Amino acid sequence: MKLLKYIFFTLLLLTITNCKVKQNTSQFEVFETAANGNSLKKITKFSEGNNPIIISLNPDEKFQTITGFGGAFTESSAYLLSKLGKENQKKIMEAYFSENGANYSLTRTHINSCDFSLKHYAYAMEDGDINLDHFSIEEDKKNNLIPMILQAKAISKEGFNIIASPWTSPPWMKDNKNWVGGKLLPEYYDTWALYFSKYIDAYKKEGIDIWGLTVENEPHGNGNNWESMLYTPKEMTNFVQNHLGPKLESDGKVAVKIFGYDQNRAGIKEWVDEMYKDEKASKYYAGTAIHWYESTYEVFPDDLKYAHNKAPNKYLIQTEACVDSEIPHWKDDAWYWRKEATDWGWDWASEKEKYLHSKYAPVNRYANDIIGCLNNWVDGWIDWNMVLDTHGGPNWFKNWCISPIIVDTNTDEVYMTPLYYTMAHFSKFIRPRAVKIGCLLKHESVIATAVKNPNGSIAVIVFNPSEQIQNLEINLNNKKITISINANALQTIVLKP
Repeated sequence: MKLLKYIFFTLLLLTITNCKVKQNTSQFEVFETAANGNSLKKITKFSEGNNPIIISLNPDEKFQTITGFGGAFTESSAYLLSKLGKENQKKIMEAYFSENGANYSLTRTHINSCDFSLKHYAYAMEDGDINLDHFSIEEDKKNNLIPMILQAKAISKEGFNIIASPWTSPPWMKDNKNWVGGKLLPEYYDTWALYFSKYIDAYKKEGIDIWGLTVENEPHGNGNNWESMLYTPKEMTNFVQNHLGPKLESDGKVAVKIFGYDQNRAGIKEWVDEMYKDEKASKYYAGTAIHWYESTYEVFPDDLKYAHNKAPNKYLIQTEACVDSEIPHWKDDAWYWRKEATDWGWDWASEKEKYLHSKYAPVNRYANDIIGCLNNWVDGWIDWNMVLDTHGGPNWFKNWCISPIIVDTNTDEVYMTPLYYTMAHFSKFIRPRAVKIGCLLKHESVIATAVKNPNGSIAVIVFNPSEQIQNLEINLNNKKITISINANALQTIVLKP
């Protein structure tokens, strides 16, 4: 009898052990980008070890609905794309917008010129043209911006939304008559509101729907360096409440969403306090737009939560982010994983704020920020330029930056940096109308987030910035998945419905 019991329990133990080794991998897929060279690679073999990091998922705990992920159509990107051979043009656009690529679902573009334009321009350049009789978007056709957007539309199966942002009005509408700095003169508030309406109509005529608008890119200004126009929270809300909102409403454009603020997160509180102070103020605002340039490592979770709690039913969208003040490292994947990059604040921040601008690894910054944003009520995340050259431009101000895809138009070469694959981990596997769900993880360096997609699949994104392979145990509805993640790696685990 003792022998039979021994044999029974031995067989049971072997069965349990065997089940752990041969877990049903048909129920999930794992994709990884890592410093070891993996680039959105499907992983099927995992290391085994004790003391795994536990990730507990709770689909019944629901947070924000996801709007989407993507990048920006700029004149600089459009210009470079037009200088490449047809094969590489197609390669880039499919990489961003096809189902086999990153499948971008939320994008941004600029109204009039911006720093990533080749020159200053606006759609109404004649002084005193208050009725905008000479309004024209012809420049956006000539500079390839509209053709680039149309190329993306032709490739994207599910489509994508576009948020359009002005850096400035035409100078003749401003108190300083300049492209840089200054304020919109009150006598042109109605003309500027009409400008937005005409822009929407003109783009629609070209086959492009504008989903949303931000009132002004960076209303605090940018140090008076490139195109800008200044607002206080009161001034912006007054313009939206009494001019822009009513104009879009009277013109039958109530479906176009208006986003306020559109600058760094640390300054968000005073803006949402004004934007959402009462029903009159908040009526025309669809949500708040934010940027990440306040810090190279801090997500500002308290500020994001404050903005959400102030207006729980409004959008909270990250509309711009990039590795700035750096010239791209050409075909050097390792650099994007090293803590060497600096930003504007490394040299220019005040002494009391310089600590926020420490050196960082570009992949780490992207992964940490997107996961941190998702875990703090942000529903959309938009990168800046989709394509730049080996100098970080072109850019009329020589304000060099890095984009996920770098090109050399002289040799017709394309470099998909690790940042492209980092973005794809989110945009490809987290689809619009997904819902952020409960995702509990306790670890000193590994972070994670999770969503449930409209098709019922659950996407779990895990980032391991440590130098060690980490074992993971994902718990969902009393089921366990045991996998591992490489050192310095980003993973998306798709749990099938």
